Amino acid sequence: MLIPDLEYCELKERACAVNQAIGAVGLANLTWGNASAYDPDAGVMAIKPSGVPYSQLTPDHMVLVSRDGEVIGGGLKPSSDSVTHLVLYRAFEHVHGIVHSHSTFATAWAQACLAIPCLGTTHADHFRGPVPVTRDLTDEEIASDYVGNTGLVVVEAAVDSEGVPAVLVARHAPFVWGHSIEEALENAIALEHVAEMALTTLSLNSAVSPMPSALLARHFERKHGPAKTYGQ
Repeated sequence: MLIPDLEYCELKERACAVNQAIGAVGLANLTWGNASAYDPDAGVMAIKPSGVPYSQLTPDHMVLVSRDGEVIGGGLKPSSDSVTHLVLYRAFEHVHGIVHSHSTFATAWAQACLAIPCLGTTHADHFRGPVPVTRDLTDEEIASDYVGNTGLVVVEAAVDSEGVPAVLVARHAPFVWGHSIEEALENAIALEHVAEMALTTLSLNSAVSPMPSALLARHFERKHGPAKTYGQ
């Protein structure tokens, strides 16, 4: 059942702002990628409409989709990745925002079917370990429910959905999330930078070892732990 257009205005505004941002900061070219904001109490997601350029988006363009996948608001078709987003929201209760970008360096790691190793403190400040990559989907998974099964392999690969809020879909691109859509955007920006840094580091020293676990934990906890020292 369609809901009144004025409901969930804030959710649509926030979803629109982040979708505009992923285009503006270069996380997605053309109409690649999408972002969604989720209201867990209502079980409603606001997501980018399919194929609409980022620069043309307005809050009214955002499509409202129920937790069960029913379009309940907006006059456009939702992103073709909507079902993937919903699978992640159902699996990760703490996730209230998702960014799916095709940013250059993170996507290069995904296409190479390689996890992004944690090689330094910049990575550790944002991700508590390597950013994992999914396995390839089987022929049956592709044929039966490609978009839904993409979400399932992301869930399967996400060994630490709180500490490492991102997964690279093999041969595809990253899905990144957060406690809010704004946090998901920040994590997506961080992911792209650490992906570029890792590639550059390995080009300089292909034998470099992963970051020592004690230093990794120290940097992650100082920014995200219960006794964090980073920030005001």
